[in-house]
Amino acid sequence: MPEKFPDRPITLMISAIGGEGGGVLANWIVAAARHSELEVQATSIPGVAQRTGATVYYLEIYPVPQNQLQGKRPILGIYPGIGDIDIMISSEFAEVGRAIANGFITPDRTILIASAHRVFAINEKSDPADGRMDDTLVINAVNQRAAKVIVDDLNDLAEKSGVSLNAVLLGVLAGEVDFISRSSFEAAIQESGISTERNLKGFELGFSHKFRNLSEVFSENPKNEKRYARRIEKVSKNLGCLSLPQSVQSVAMEGFHRLSAYQSKTYATLYIDRLVDLFRSEQACGGNGSITLETARHLAVRMSYEDIIRVAQLKIDPARMVRIRKEVRAGSGEPVEVYDYFKPGLEELGDILPRCIGRHLLFLARKWNLVDKTKLGIRFRSTTILGFMVLRILAGMRWLRPKSYGYSRRQENILQYLSDVKNACPISTDFAWEVAACGALEKGYGSTAKRTGGKIGDLRTAIIEPVFEGKMSAVKGCDALANARVVATKDADGNRLGELLRDIVAAS
Repeated sequence: MPEKFPDRPITLMISAIGGEGGGVLANWIVAAARHSELEVQATSIPGVAQRTGATVYYLEIYPVPQNQLQGKRPILGIYPGIGDIDIMISSEFAEVGRAIANGFITPDRTILIASAHRVFAINEKSDPADGRMDDTLVINAVNQRAAKVIVDDLNDLAEKSGVSLNAVLLGVLAGEVDFISRSSFEAAIQESGISTERNLKGFELGFSHKFRNLSEVFSENPKNEKRYARRIEKVSKNLGCLSLPQSVQSVAMEGFHRLSAYQSKTYATLYIDRLVDLFRSEQACGGNGSITLETARHLAVRMSYEDIIRVAQLKIDPARMVRIRKEVRAGSGEPVEVYDYFKPGLEELGDILPRCIGRHLLFLARKWNLVDKTKLGIRFRSTTILGFMVLRILAGMRWLRPKSYGYSRRQENILQYLSDVKNACPISTDFAWEVAACGALEKGYGSTAKRTGGKIGDLRTAIIEPVFEGKMSAVKGCDALANARVVATKDADGNRLGELLRDIVAAS
C-alpha cells in the first residue's frame, strides 16, 4: 500500500487521423489499465472530415491499483487541459505541430511518442503553390517543447512488417510506462480479438524498437545520396552537357527522369539544355545558381503539362493499382474494381489534335460559344480489359504529342517564361528569381490551366514588362511581383489579384 497517493492521474492524449486505428489504440490502453486494476476514463473528440484535423482521444489513468485505494475513488476528467498532458501519442507528424500550437506538449511534463511520416492535408495538396507544412518548424518546436522525444517513421516500420501502426504505437507506449505491465497490454490485444497474431507482432516491434535521435530521423539517407549521385553521374555521362552547379543537379536529375517517362529522353534532354542555357545567362550576371534552381523546379512541371494523354498515363501506372489496393486494404486474393471519370471538352480534344486542326477547332468553338457547352462526362471501369485498353490507347498517343496544338501552345508559353527569366538577370538577380518563381502559377489542364495561365499573363503586363521597359524600378518590381505572386496562389477567382495589379499600375 502506498504511503502517499499521487495527487493527480496520468493524462494521455492520442491524436490519430482516419484509418490509423486511433479508437482501437485507445480501447487497448483502457483494457490494459483495467487488466492492471487501475481506474481509467477515456473520451474522444471527433476531428473534421477531409483531413483538416484528427480525432483526439483523451485518457486519464490513476496509477494505483483499485485494491490499494482504501475504498476511495479518484475523480477523472474528460477533456485535456493545456499544459497538463503527460504522454502525447501522434500517428502522424503534422499532428505533433497542432498539439504544440494548442499548448498540449510542454517541456516540464510531456513524453512525445510519434510517427515521423506525413499524410498531407487537403489544404496542403490543394494549394496552387507549395502548400506543404515546413517540417523544420515542427522539429525545432519538438526539441524545445517536449520533455522526452520518441519519434521515428513507425508507419514505414509497420508497412514493411505487415502490421498495423496502432499496434506499434501501443508497443512503444508499453516500453515507456511502468504503471501498466507488458502482460496487461498483450492481454488487451488478445481480448479484443482483432487480428491478434498480427497485432501482437506489431506490439513487439514497437516495444523493442531502437529509436534514433530526431536529427537522424529527418536527415537524408546516405544510401539515397549515393544512389542520387550515381544517377546524376549516369545522366551526365549520357548527355555530356550537365554543366550545372551542384545545388541544381539533383533537381535537374529528377526533372530529367520525370520528362523521360512523360515523353522521351530527347524531350528530357531539351529540359537539361534549357537549364544549361539559363545558367550561363545567370553566371554572366554574377548569379550563384539560385535562379536556375528555382526555374528547374517549375520548368520540369510545366514541360510535363497535363492533358488527356498524361491523365491516361498516370491511370495505367502499375503503382497506382498498388496504392489503391493498399488504401482500401484489399487482401492478396480480393478483387478491386476501379471506376474512372473523364469530363473532356473541346479544349482538351483540340489540345491533342494536330496544330492546324486543333487551332481552327478551338477558334470556331470560341466563336460560337461552344467551349463550355461541350463537356462530356464519361464513367467507365478501368479494371476491365476494355476499360484498360481505352486508357492504354490514350497513353500510347504520347508520341503524337509534339505535333499537337496543345504542345505548340505550351512550348510558346515556356519559351516566353525562360526569355523573361534570362532578360531579368542583367537587371537584378533578385527580380530574376521572382520572375522564375512565377512558373509555379500555371497548373492543371483545361479550364484550370487557362485560368492560372491568365494570371501569369496579367503579372507580365502589369509588372514584368514595365520593369523591362524601364517604367518601373527593379526594386519596386521585385516587391510588387512577390506580393502579386502570393495573392495569385491564394486567389481562386482572380478578383483580389486584379485589384492589386490595378493599384500597382496606378502607383507606377
